[in-house]
Amino acid sequence: MTEESLTRRLAAEALGTAFLLATVVGSGVMGERLAGGNVALALLGNTLPTGAILVVLILILGPVSGAHFNPAVSAAFAVRGAIGRQAVVLYVVAQVLGGVAGVWVAHLMFELPLLQLAGKTRFGPAQWLSEFVATFGLLLTIFGCVARAPQAIAYAVGLYITAAYWFTASTSFANPAVTLARSLSDTFAGIAPADVLPFIAAQMAAAAAAAALARWLWPPRLG
Repeated sequence: MTEESLTRRLAAEALGTAFLLATVVGSGVMGERLAGGNVALALLGNTLPTGAILVVLILILGPVSGAHFNPAVSAAFAVRGAIGRQAVVLYVVAQVLGGVAGVWVAHLMFELPLLQLAGKTRFGPAQWLSEFVATFGLLLTIFGCVARAPQAIAYAVGLYITAAYWFTASTSFANPAVTLARSLSDTFAGIAPADVLPFIAAQMAAAAAAAALARWLWPPRLG
């Protein structure tokens, strides 16, 4: 990988994660404002744009960087030897910085204070299990598509996250960079900073488990 190529990849990861977080936080703010106190309607308004933007971002940036936008995904691909150790560290830095930038852009678009800390508590075994399940399923979705239907990755990921918003108690963060960035937004999509580390631990454990299972479910084809 040339230095120029790596720079483009990092830019794509930062840009994609920024747009993802701007969508998650911005649609959460818009949904809550328009829902009139109906939390289910607000969540629906948060869910659909998130699933939709993932499809778009993966389609346009996948050919550049692989469209990880997620440290758990980057780490899992590093374990599989698909990305180097130095590159994965830089990917994670780009994703985190892009995520924070996306949150701040959402705040500015909705005339909210730029610097915030979330107050929404998301703590307890049910939340942690939800994050394990959400991330485990996301990684299996990605690995399965890479192995057997690479042209479907964008749509499969968007649909999976749309579903996981509703079948997990945590509303499917499934992404350490997203989790960290959302702790900086005291809005509908926020998570209290004290709850971030258990979420990330569950997500990374799920990524490791999914990577191991994927090797057995979809062994490399020979010949």
